[in-house]
Amino acid sequence: MKTLARSDRPREKLDRLGPGALGDNELLAIVLGAGTRGRSALDLANAVLAEAGGVHRLPHVPRVGLGRVSGVGPARAAQVMAAVELGRRTLIRPNHLVEPLATPADLAAFLMPRHSAHGVEHLGVVLFDVRLRPMRTVLLSVGTTDAALGAPREVFRPAIGGGAASIAVFHNHPSGDPTPSREDVQLTWRLVEAGELLGIPVVDHVILADTRYFSFRSSGRLRP
Repeated sequence: MKTLARSDRPREKLDRLGPGALGDNELLAIVLGAGTRGRSALDLANAVLAEAGGVHRLPHVPRVGLGRVSGVGPARAAQVMAAVELGRRTLIRPNHLVEPLATPADLAAFLMPRHSAHGVEHLGVVLFDVRLRPMRTVLLSVGTTDAALGAPREVFRPAIGGGAASIAVFHNHPSGDPTPSREDVQLTWRLVEAGELLGIPVVDHVILADTRYFSFRSSGRLRP
């Protein structure tokens, strides 16, 4: 960092131009705080981003993975994870402030800050009132692919108990590819059929993956 002009160092640059003018590595260097012997904070930031595969993949890297980067260690890995989580939370609005989620894009925008950037799979449901306003989001499973957790009785239990008028199912693909698998398609059709019998329609099943998503509703694949 000493080889950089003072005005080009991340902290000074932030003060002068604002955070939007900084690159991903410069912002991360500020989070890391300082370098180590022979490596600047920018060097460490570049190494962390290389380990993660880019800034968008940072939430998918476990703390132990970040800690393996030479010069980072457990404490700085925790700083990075905390910063990522804090940034994610700034995008989340309380349910009572959310407008009706009338389109797949609305639903995806509501869910992505909450559940897309995770290193393990999250499966859950959004409970809606009659105006398609989210009443509650319920996580059914985290970090497991147990098919039983996607059974209709598990999915509709919170909807029945919570008086939901309709629901949307969601899960994330940690791989970063939102393309539905054959199992995803079969689960969707099974849940839509169950919702019709119970009188609690499934309005969509959204698969989240980083900054992309797949909507069964918008693709016309909610039913066979």
